[in-house]
Amino acid sequence: MSETAKNPFEQMLKQAQDMARAFNPGLENFSPKGFEALWPTMPKEVMEMMFGNAVNTDGLDAKTRLLLTLAGLTCQGAQADTAVRQTVRHAVEAGAKKQEIVETIGQMSVFAGIPAMTRALELAQEAMGEQGDDDQ
Repeated sequence: MSETAKNPFEQMLKQAQDMARAFNPGLENFSPKGFEALWPTMPKEVMEMMFGNAVNTDGLDAKTRLLLTLAGLTCQGAQADTAVRQTVRHAVEAGAKKQEIVETIGQMSVFAGIPAMTRALELAQEAMGEQGDDDQ
């Protein structure tokens, strides 16, 4: 098989990389995780004001909403790495314990499957870091 008869996907990928390199050489080393670091975790009070129970006092609090969001992201296959990590960080800031995050993700294995649950747990662990057991 000659070098010119490559897989069409490989050709498309190489063309996109060449185009990115031509537009901006810095894009070649772009890291989504580096971009993610630009978005800080919101304080709990801001989260409550924006999507907590500040307006609807009988509604869901920010922690519950974030755990529901995490459940939804897990059900989608935990494919949005940045969204899962940010949601976990925000949930922790809103008062969620590690155990609550793990249980939320684990419950979704029934609906999303074991691979999605495993991926979400990996991302959650990444986001929470190696915190001590006293944080459970």
